[in-house]
Amino acid sequence: MTVALMWEAKAAEGLGPELLSWCREHALTPPPIRRETYSAPGDRVLVITWWRAAYEADLPELADPPAELTSRPVHRWRFEQVQPKDTH
Repeated sequence: MTVALMWEAKAAEGLGPELLSWCREHALTPPPIRRETYSAPGDRVLVITWWRAAYEADLPELADPPAELTSRPVHRWRFEQVQPKDTH
């Protein structure tokens, strides 16, 4: 099964580049099978990681950045991959 972890933070006023840099510098151990980082208007940063694991597995997650970099608590979501519906 594939599990995707989503991590999203909103930077404090004017600190979007610093938050993005912080995210890029923080590795996960062990590394996920895939990791993507996105930015959006409003100085938001989204990191999605993919893992071959059960939904309930204890997986490494990106930590909370220093409080001065964010304007609110980090949001986290966990999703499991859904197999395509059988078309036969």
